[in-house]
Amino acid sequence: MKRLAILASGAGSNARNIIQHFKEHPDVEVALIASNKADAGVLRIAEEFHIDTCLLNQENFTSGNGFLAILKNRKIDFIVLAGFLKKIPAWLIHEYPNAIVNIHPALLPAYGGKGMYGHHVHEAVHANRETESGITIHFVNEYYDEGEIIFQAKAKIDPQDMPSDIERKVRALEIEHFPKVLERLLQQKTKGE
Repeated sequence: MKRLAILASGAGSNARNIIQHFKEHPDVEVALIASNKADAGVLRIAEEFHIDTCLLNQENFTSGNGFLAILKNRKIDFIVLAGFLKKIPAWLIHEYPNAIVNIHPALLPAYGGKGMYGHHVHEAVHANRETESGITIHFVNEYYDEGEIIFQAKAKIDPQDMPSDIERKVRALEIEHFPKVLERLLQQKTKGE
């Protein structure tokens, strides 16, 4: 059984989708939801599904004091970033090599880096009159959005599309692909052990 922790900062639509995908799964369990925001909607989703939660703060996240113990106590094998807006500290990358995955709402390496998340990405894509956008699922390293790419999916952008239209198209790709890609990745990791 692979045990996942999901880190999220917002409403939690991707987290909900992942939880529902793995709800009855024989080999994967979402065992922890962690957020850096006490009022994040993702924490209500965790409560709805009876999943343990953890509030991340400067002390327990940056230095690892407390959070590492929580991860180890819950036997977390894999960490999924689903709209998590904090940079992952080096200690966590060291503890979970090639076991932290992020989803980014653009086709990396374009529109990545610090400050490029959510509507900021879609507004930049729109301003540059791009003809396509999409999602990138990638491993996390010590740099924003620079880890090894696992999967990308594209969406066509029409000339009349506004940033909200781009967001809707990208969100549809996230919902369609993120859980399936995670499942394939976890199956590969299980076979490789």
